Amino acid sequence: MFILKTSNSISQIARLRSPKFRQTGSNCTLSFWYYNYGESVGAAELQLLVDGLKKPTVLWRTYYGEGSQWLNAVIQLGRLPQAFQISLEKISLGIYEGVSAIDDIRFENCALPPPALSCEGPNHFWCRDTKACIDSLLVCDLVDDCGDGSDEDRCDPDLQCNFENGLCNWEQDVQDDFDWIRIRGPTPTVNTGPLKDHTTGTARGHYLYLESSEPRQFRDKAVLLSPLFNPSGNGTCVFRFHYHMLGKEVYKLSVFRRTVSNTKGWLLWYKLGNQENRWIRQTLFIRSSKPFQILVEGTVGDGFTGDIGLDDVSFLGCTLYNGKRNLPTISTTTLGTSVPATLPMNNCTEEEFVCRASGHCIQLIQKCDFRPDCSDKSDESACVMEVCDFEDKDPCGWHQPALEQMSGSYSKRITKTFMWQLGRGANHYSEQGHCPLTDHTTGTEEGWYLFADSSNGEFGHTADIATPVISLTGPRCKIIFWNHMNGSTIGSLEVLCKSNNKTSKLWTQTGSQGPQWNRAEVFLGVRSNFQVIFRAKHGVSYMGDVAVDDITFEDCSPLLISDKPCTSEEFMCANKYCIPKNNLCDFVNDCEDNSDESPSI
Repeated sequence: MFILKTSNSISQIARLRSPKFRQTGSNCTLSFWYYNYGESVGAAELQLLVDGLKKPTVLWRTYYGEGSQWLNAVIQLGRLPQAFQISLEKISLGIYEGVSAIDDIRFENCALPPPALSCEGPNHFWCRDTKACIDSLLVCDLVDDCGDGSDEDRCDPDLQCNFENGLCNWEQDVQDDFDWIRIRGPTPTVNTGPLKDHTTGTARGHYLYLESSEPRQFRDKAVLLSPLFNPSGNGTCVFRFHYHMLGKEVYKLSVFRRTVSNTKGWLLWYKLGNQENRWIRQTLFIRSSKPFQILVEGTVGDGFTGDIGLDDVSFLGCTLYNGKRNLPTISTTTLGTSVPATLPMNNCTEEEFVCRASGHCIQLIQKCDFRPDCSDKSDESACVMEVCDFEDKDPCGWHQPALEQMSGSYSKRITKTFMWQLGRGANHYSEQGHCPLTDHTTGTEEGWYLFADSSNGEFGHTADIATPVISLTGPRCKIIFWNHMNGSTIGSLEVLCKSNNKTSKLWTQTGSQGPQWNRAEVFLGVRSNFQVIFRAKHGVSYMGDVAVDDITFEDCSPLLISDKPCTSEEFMCANKYCIPKNNLCDFVNDCEDNSDESPSI
């Protein structure tokens, strides 16, 4: 179809309209090829006309001649439950020289899912009326995937938000540079941001967006905070959201999980740059042993065509944290100094630990075992932290035994010693490429990490950093960390376990591993009265520093003997522990007495 001009009236409109469609499924897209060429060819736009809505929704626009060529346009329609039509409108402003044409219109994935004869398994959901079988991750995600609404029935409104009536139980962070804005229809700047929301697929629906025009500057951040959630325990908490990143200067959208309120927390996901004019669904699986909060952070790019959209955020398999409204904060005081000098009245023996607040007695083996047994958590206060990202220059209990023996007259010697230090990309000789430009936690020059500076010391020197003594760990305990080893003469990094003055090597990496952060995982299992040590070895010259960030001790608290009998889903160990039956015969000593690995099971 092409447009032929027949008169010279000032404003003419050529309108091409589709038949009426009853509805679409959630993955529906419309594509076509268009041609718009000429000196004063003018604008054209594609509109969505929904029954019951007065205002049309603009789906696509072209503003001017785009050369003598056919171009492809792909438009996301998504789930439209009401009847609708598509209208292509071409406006002529008196002088009209050029050719506008359209060809090969195609609707794809627009039907609702077909009915199924059966829908087995925990990962599927059977729709009530349409009898479609859909993935269980599509349940309660604010999108009617079934076509009858049954996948969105009986959902907890506290676990989802479509921003139609405000921010629900999400909040704007007060520590960031600016706020997310709630809007409907297109964003104010052309060629960036969404034209419509994701929930309704029309200009009537609301969504959040990040405005990148003046006075915003490059790398300004807007952070949205979720409510607090309980530890995810054995189950996994699923976070779903839809994002829109269109524009030449779109920069970054990131999602973090934090368990401490004055940190950014653990980076779960990020996306950089232009992702075209569409809403994209993202699913994240979250595991946390502590109450946690989700942060959604948008970062402004180097220009005004960098708007980012956010809509339809939802959680599945998560429970809201009904305790305090706040997460704990990291104390920036040196470990040990905040503890009162005198202990409360107590009847504890030398074999017991005194809880600071109550004077309650617990066994010494319960001190530093990754489980707070005192009401004030004082038994875990002078220990290594379960999660450490080194932000706010906090060493989280890690210390350097060799340096503690040097003091006084040796202080000058310390500065020239090969040792671990806290640093960040912003204050290093990073142009020489020895140190990471950015940390792993925040991905910025401002984030902190731990590094062994190879400009000090000589070939073969070692630097150790150790945890305080850990009393006891559980059968699935492991340490996860990120390391950065880049440089032509990099040495090595080792993870050691020290117990009863015996040191064993658990993990080692030697030589340059490239200019990026690499993940490592080291299994610890059941151990008692031991220390974990990171040892850096100096290479033949100064070209290459070893760095470590985001150290996590996962599943490390020892097993608890419960007063309750084991459930039908659990196995009772010989020592009366209860463990999930899934853990039987898997080559892991989950019971701590090996009874779950006995050939007689």
